[in-house]
Amino acid sequence: MYVVTGGAGFIGSNIIHALNKRGIDDILVVDDLTDGKKCRNLSDLNIADYMDMHDFLAAIKNNTLDIEVTAIFHEGACSATTEWNGKFVMEVNYQYSKAVLHYCLDRNIPFSYASSASVYGAGPVFKEDRSQENPLNMYAFSKFQFDQYVRRLLPTIESQVCGFRYFNVYGPREQHKGTMASVAFHLRNQIIAGENPKLFGAYDGYEAGGQSRDFIYVEDLVNTKLWFLDNPKQSGIFNLGTGQAEPFRTIAETVIQYYGKGEVEYIDFPEHLKGVYQSFTEADISHLRSVGYEGNFRGLSQGVTDYLTWMEQHG
Repeated sequence: MYVVTGGAGFIGSNIIHALNKRGIDDILVVDDLTDGKKCRNLSDLNIADYMDMHDFLAAIKNNTLDIEVTAIFHEGACSATTEWNGKFVMEVNYQYSKAVLHYCLDRNIPFSYASSASVYGAGPVFKEDRSQENPLNMYAFSKFQFDQYVRRLLPTIESQVCGFRYFNVYGPREQHKGTMASVAFHLRNQIIAGENPKLFGAYDGYEAGGQSRDFIYVEDLVNTKLWFLDNPKQSGIFNLGTGQAEPFRTIAETVIQYYGKGEVEYIDFPEHLKGVYQSFTEADISHLRSVGYEGNFRGLSQGVTDYLTWMEQHG
């Protein structure tokens, strides 16, 4: 059975969707459905079972998880970059991850987990190297610290362990994330509401709308993760982005062109984000390519167009 923690979330549900397309539905979803709206991400998917994350954590610690596990995709986390309760973040993102990792190591189960490009802080180099890592908030620190823990173990690990540093992921099934949903999601909603799409004004040496990130479409991200599932001898920590930074302005222009209305409106850069905001990210994907992954990543304009079409079809 495949286990997907955070399976009702954005990336977790897209992994399940991709597994279903392969004809796989022997899947255990692990999540916390306190926010019941996330159940909509599972309504069109086929799974074998559901388990609350706290019950799952207790089961793997007590060795009472009575299933044969094929692989674990560990996507469950507190993903709010604005959460400063360090005790909570480390419990959910770090200690939980360690428990799942050791469960897999003890049983030679392939383990894939979500790290984050936020570990690099302000950059400007985004390469999987300790000298380039400088997390600026608790979310980033929790991801960074787990990567560090994995790094110490990798030389002695015999089963597959893959950490993926996600850059800016966008696409279907993120509607439950609220303020943490992608810029494409929010700008589309602003247009639908009859407003102009809003971007940050000039900041940090970038012109208005010119702050740039490496935006990766969620389907492309999932395809990469499944390639590693098919290639179990490959382990390590990998950047997962397109390798190409593009400005936020491209998203707004694509949304305006798609709907044929609106113009970009710039707002003052928020005070609470100053000093903890990544104005530029661009994945160095040379390590990813070096292990044999040759998949393509769609450009931002095409990806946003695909996403807008999906939202129009699904409401």
